[in-house]
Amino acid sequence: MQIIRFAELKAKPWRNGGGTTREILSGPADQPADAPAGRPDSWGWRISLADVTKAGDFSAFPGCERVLTVVEGDLLLLSVDGSERPVEKYRPFRFDGGAPTIAALPTGDIRNLNVITRSDAFKGYASVIEISKKRAHPVFAGQVAVLLQGQATVGDGAGGSAELARYDAVVGSDDATPEVTGRGFLAVVSIDPAAD
Repeated sequence: MQIIRFAELKAKPWRNGGGTTREILSGPADQPADAPAGRPDSWGWRISLADVTKAGDFSAFPGCERVLTVVEGDLLLLSVDGSERPVEKYRPFRFDGGAPTIAALPTGDIRNLNVITRSDAFKGYASVIEISKKRAHPVFAGQVAVLLQGQATVGDGAGGSAELARYDAVVGSDDATPEVTGRGFLAVVSIDPAAD
């Protein structure tokens, strides 16, 4: 069972300097091994948490699709390719990663969960669910679950378990499927191969 602890993630500045990002996990790409780390040509998909503390431009990711979910704070106002879109807490928003994107913070600082995929190779999805103590939520292969709020425990199906702190992530598996129980909200990210 793989747990990625938020407390151990390093904050890195955005490519354009407008905020910071903590990468949770990124996946393979069919690019040369010497492709620069952290660039979209060095991964096929990436899941991260970003802190936005000032209005301004988002970094562009040409050839990629983004799914952004506000997980802390109330509202992010995005202008994507000139079209304004309010993004409310826990409501995922999909948009073209290469489109000029400007953020405004009408209610103050926010933190968002980002899923960025190379459009030619992968398709990313995000949903926010309420978890229960009575019914475990499985995390399958191709999924990553992030505790957004509340208290939760993850079990490995073989009697082992661990407590999750806020923003800790659980990497899914079909062999020994992790199961999350507790009270609160969980973001479930799925990464699928792109349709031909």
